[in-house]
Amino acid sequence: MPPEQQTPQPQPEVAAHRSETAPRWTERLHGLGPVIGLVLLCIAGTLLNGDFATVDNAMNVLTRTAFIGIIAVGMCFVIISGGIDLSVGSMAALIAGSVIMFINWAGPASGSPLLAVVMGAVLAVVLGAVFGLAHGLLITKGRIEPFIVTLGTLGIFRAYLTYFADGGALTLDNELSDLYAPVYYASLAGIPVPVWVFVIVAIVGGLILNRTAYGRYVQAIGSNEQVARYAAVDVDRVKILTYVLLGVCVGIATLLYVPRLGSASPTTGLLWELEAIAAVIVGGTALKGGAGSITGTVVGAVLLSVISNILNLTSIISVYLNAAVQGFVIIIVAFLQRGRR
Repeated sequence: MPPEQQTPQPQPEVAAHRSETAPRWTERLHGLGPVIGLVLLCIAGTLLNGDFATVDNAMNVLTRTAFIGIIAVGMCFVIISGGIDLSVGSMAALIAGSVIMFINWAGPASGSPLLAVVMGAVLAVVLGAVFGLAHGLLITKGRIEPFIVTLGTLGIFRAYLTYFADGGALTLDNELSDLYAPVYYASLAGIPVPVWVFVIVAIVGGLILNRTAYGRYVQAIGSNEQVARYAAVDVDRVKILTYVLLGVCVGIATLLYVPRLGSASPTTGLLWELEAIAAVIVGGTALKGGAGSITGTVVGAVLLSVISNILNLTSIISVYLNAAVQGFVIIIVAFLQRGRR
């Protein structure tokens, strides 16, 4: 073929640029999916019920989101690292019961109800960290799959709470309950305290994941654990810290939740693990690990709460099917993610 009739071929640099640009745009669109879904849901909720778009309802949704959202921030780290934790709801229940028993004892013993409440709040975080540490050690040093470890502790934690409560409920004494109540019911600048704590936890979580070596190690382990080991990453230490971080998040969420009802029972925290995992997955975190974001997790948690709120306000389906809706959401998102990695 004569030189003037040859079809010009793209330069290698141009082809490489095109191959890199396409995935970037795909990832950006994928990351915007939860935000777009949340916006559409809010529009639909406003059209279906005028009470949805009120400030009071928005604060109610965000307050109820705070507990699951805080746990979901920790769960995001665990899933990005390639792990899972099925026990967070039962862990929260046992922590709540333990805190209530401790405060009821420490109030009269110390002579200072306020000191008892403060120590109870600290105990919640400490217990969460200890339970997370136990998970991390069993998974890394015991070489047991995270699914098996946390499935076992799911039953252990709730069984111990049921034992301590003698099958009933553990309740804060009235004076202590009134003293503890502002942690849930008080507001700062018109925004409930749990929402402020949720925002702070999310910001700190985002900074840790994106701005620290530990955050990069978590993502590297989730992407390819063997390569991370070859790169001299202390994989066991990072995994242990990841489960400790999740435990701390569970402790923080629980200390905010206890004053809501002032009691803990065998049904406390039921299905919280489903909601936390759903929030992380809906927020765009890869099920197989290696990729995810705290921002997406926060949006996912709010999105699920908005779905429940719309169902409650409109009675489209029974409120008893909220968990079923979340289950369907997990399956659908997992189906859409099957080609990722």
